Amino acid sequence: MGFQKKYIPLLLGVAVAAGVYIGSKLNFNDTSDKIFATNSKKDKLNRLIDYIDYEYVDEVNTDSIVDVTVNRILENLDPHSVYIPVDEYEDNADDMRGNFVGIGISFYVYKDTIAVIRSIEGGPAAKAGIIGGDRILYADAHKIFGEDIERDSITKFLKGKINSKVKLEVARKGEDKLLTFNVKRTKVPLVSVDASYMLSEDLGYIKINRFSETTYTEFKNALDDLIERGSKKLVLDLRDNPGGYISTAEKIIDNFLKDDTLILITKNKNGEEDKIYATGKGDFEDGMVYVLMNENSASASEIVAGALQDNDRGMIIGRRSFGKGLVQREMSLGDGSAIRLTIARYYTPTGRSIQRPYDNGNEAYYRDYENRYTNGEMISIDSIKVEDSLRFVTPKGKVVYGGGGIIPDVFVPKDTSIENETLEYISRSGFMGYFIFEYLEENRAQFEGMTSEDFKNNYQVSNELAEEFISYSRFNDTEINIEEYSNQLNRIIKASIGQQLFGSNVFESILNEGDSMILKVLTIENALVPEIED
Repeated sequence: MGFQKKYIPLLLGVAVAAGVYIGSKLNFNDTSDKIFATNSKKDKLNRLIDYIDYEYVDEVNTDSIVDVTVNRILENLDPHSVYIPVDEYEDNADDMRGNFVGIGISFYVYKDTIAVIRSIEGGPAAKAGIIGGDRILYADAHKIFGEDIERDSITKFLKGKINSKVKLEVARKGEDKLLTFNVKRTKVPLVSVDASYMLSEDLGYIKINRFSETTYTEFKNALDDLIERGSKKLVLDLRDNPGGYISTAEKIIDNFLKDDTLILITKNKNGEEDKIYATGKGDFEDGMVYVLMNENSASASEIVAGALQDNDRGMIIGRRSFGKGLVQREMSLGDGSAIRLTIARYYTPTGRSIQRPYDNGNEAYYRDYENRYTNGEMISIDSIKVEDSLRFVTPKGKVVYGGGGIIPDVFVPKDTSIENETLEYISRSGFMGYFIFEYLEENRAQFEGMTSEDFKNNYQVSNELAEEFISYSRFNDTEINIEEYSNQLNRIIKASIGQQLFGSNVFESILNEGDSMILKVLTIENALVPEIED
C-alpha cells in the first residue's frame, strides 16, 4: 500500500513536536552567578570530555558526543525542551524572525537544477524580472547545478549580506542564450499569514501558520484590510499551527478582548506568577470570532483559543488541540548552538493547564497523541476523556476542562479514511507540487494574462489532468480508491496550480471551498441570521 494510514498520525505528531515551542519574554529572575556557578557535576562532565579528547585510544569527534549528551539530557526533562545544533540554528532563527536575507524565490531542486516556482511578489528577484519556470545556473560565476551540488551550497550562493548583489545567469524556455540578472539581496519575508480574504459580505478569514516576530504585523495588516472591506465577524484559522512566540500570541488576543481582561498566567519553578492583561489597543473587541483548531494546533495557538474560550469570547470550532502548556526560552550554548529550555507553565484565564502528562517519557507522550486516531475522539467528542478534578467554569457558566488540549465548543469530526488522509497529506506535503510544476512546464502559456480571480472563478481541472496525477502517484497500484473523492482531488490540483501561479492566498481559498470546518461556520452563521417577514 502506498500510504499506510497508521503512519500518518505518527508523522503529523512528530512534525508538530519538532516545531512546537513558545519563545518567552517573561520577567522571572535568575542571576548569572546562580546559573553558572562552578560545581562538581559540571566538572565531572568537562573532565570526561577531556579524557576522551586526550587519552582515548581512537580518534573521536567529541563534538558529536556532546551533541548526543545534550539531547539525552533534554529528553529526560520534558518533550519540548530541545537542542538546536549549529548547522540548524540559522534556519530556526530565520523561521522565528520571520525573514531572511536573500533574493526572494520559491524553488525546487528539479533534475539537479534550481527551478523557480515563483518569485515572491515585491521581492528582489521579482523586481529584477525572474519568473516561474526559470532555471538559475550560475551565481557570481559559480556553477549551482549538477548532481554534485548540494542544496545547502546552493542556498549559500543565493543568501548573503543585506544589500549585497549577486549576478545570476538564468536559462529560460524559449530563449537561446542565458539571461543575466543583477539582484540586490534584501530581507525576504517568511510569511506566517497564509491567507486573508472575505468568506461573505461581513465575514473575514485569516489563516496563521506560526507565531513569529513578524506575525502580529502581518495579522494586523490583514485584519485592518478585512475591516475596511466590511468584515464585522472573523474566522481565525489556527489549524496545524505549532506555536511560536508568546508575546505575539498576546498581541493578537489583545485585539479581541476588552481592556484589563486576563489573557494568560505563567508560573515558574518557584511558584512566581506573571499575569498578562488586555490593553486598550483592541480593534475587534465586539465582532464575532470563530477559531478553527485541530489536533495539530499547539502552544501559542492554544493560548489564543484558551483566552477567548475562558473569557466567553467567540466560538472554538474543530477538534481537541495538541495539549502543550509549557513555556520555553532560547539559551545560547556559546558555540553557535542553543537550547530551548522549559522555564515555566502557562495557564488559561480560568486557571487551567492544558499540558498533557509526560511522566511516562517522550515515547508514551507521543503515543498518547497517536491514540486519538484509535480511541474514537477524531469522530466523536464523547470519546474525549475528561477528569472532574480538572473542571473549570467561565464567567458566564460554561464548563471547560484542563489536562490535555483545548476542547472545542463545536466539534467537527475528521474523515479518517485512508483516501482522505492520503489526499490531505498530498495537499500539504509538496508531493503534488512536483507534478504541478511539470504540468506548468508544458502549459504555463495558457495561464498568461489570467488574474487570480479569473483563475478561481473560471478554471476547471480536466478529467485528463486528474487521471494523469492518479497515474503519476500510482494510486492504481494501491488499495486506495480515490474515485469517490474526485471532487477533493480536483480541488487540490486546482489549488496547487493556483499556489504556484499566484501564491498561498489563492491556494487556501480554493481548498477551503469544500472544508468541513468552514462549512460548519457558514451553517452557524446562516442559523444566526434572523428571518425577515414579508
